Amino acid sequence: MKNVYVIGTCDTKNEELVFLRSVIQKNGHNAKIVDVGTSARPSSADISNEVVASYHPLGRKAVLDLSDRAEAIKNMSIALCKFINSNNDVSGVIGIGGSGGTALIAPMMQMLPLTVPKLLISTVASGNVAPYVGATDISMMYSVVDFLGLNPILKSILTNAGNSISGMVNGYVKPQPDPKSKTSIGLTMFGVTTVCVESITDALRKDFECLVFHATGTGGQSMEKLAESQLLDAVIDITTTEVCDYFMGGVFPCLESRFDIFAANGMPYIGSVGALDMVNFGPKETIPQKYKNRNLFVHNAQVTLMRTTTDENKKMGAWIAEKLNKMHGKVSFFLPMGGVSVIDSPGKPFYNPDANKALFDAIEQNLIQTKSRKLIKINSNINDPVFSNKVVEEFRSILNV
Repeated sequence: MKNVYVIGTCDTKNEELVFLRSVIQKNGHNAKIVDVGTSARPSSADISNEVVASYHPLGRKAVLDLSDRAEAIKNMSIALCKFINSNNDVSGVIGIGGSGGTALIAPMMQMLPLTVPKLLISTVASGNVAPYVGATDISMMYSVVDFLGLNPILKSILTNAGNSISGMVNGYVKPQPDPKSKTSIGLTMFGVTTVCVESITDALRKDFECLVFHATGTGGQSMEKLAESQLLDAVIDITTTEVCDYFMGGVFPCLESRFDIFAANGMPYIGSVGALDMVNFGPKETIPQKYKNRNLFVHNAQVTLMRTTTDENKKMGAWIAEKLNKMHGKVSFFLPMGGVSVIDSPGKPFYNPDANKALFDAIEQNLIQTKSRKLIKINSNINDPVFSNKVVEEFRSILNV
């Protein structure tokens, strides 16, 4: 029997959780309250915090016997992830929390497969929710008032939330492979690589479902989340610019785990160095002091780009190569010898052949090439037709299409 899990800290929000459970039950769903409180108090939970805490690798004491609240919340979050992952009866999850509860519950929701219904009612949902949502499909609802007992406003908010998760569960259809559907591929794009990616998708769209992700940090994470959820069959990772922001502290960074999912699942991977000539920042006045004298390009009023240097490119190239070396599927990595973006060509603001050479050499020197892991050099800019044509040719060869 499937259940909607209603998650929160019963020591402070028992009344609200009971009310929310009743709304979901009135809609005809089984609903269970999961207590993730870190103190021992009587509650109406269907699953106690003792039970949840026991899922921590070090046992319940690592959660419930701590005097440090922050550490206890962190450990309960770990335990909650393992608890939910151990159950196959989840039809949806809904949580309520302040800043601490939101931080506790969100990692579990991020762990769930895409499209599983998930809703988080939070006092912090009107601010920057990126750390809580990540690259997933978590829905967040602002509680408007704090959780300190029921009142007419909060009852209305929780009623809407309960009805929302019920509707999600009612309409949920688990994605299933359709033998008649096209093979799905993920592609990464940035404004300065748009011409390249558009050319590739135009050439492949007839035979493949092309899902394009904007390489803004969460864009790359979203593509990798779909790959992890087995909703992609292959990737054409043209634009790896998020690596620049990861290394130099830009506003669109990837995670340290970038590329790792392709090593784990072995899916066909085609990649390149698109826009590795730039680090992204906000308005020019927000540039860190240490970068003030660098080669800067104002893309628009809200975005300032910084050209990467020879030393930075050496480090990034070696890092990328090590990531590629861990991949055991079919891998083809392209180097556009004539430039990595639309503004990295003769006469353009980021044209710097020496910096590019450092990047290309570092990749070539550190990459372990095999029959299934190839480095392909193309004597053109990344946006030239010859480059995109070669990528398409190689992709079709790998997939035998």
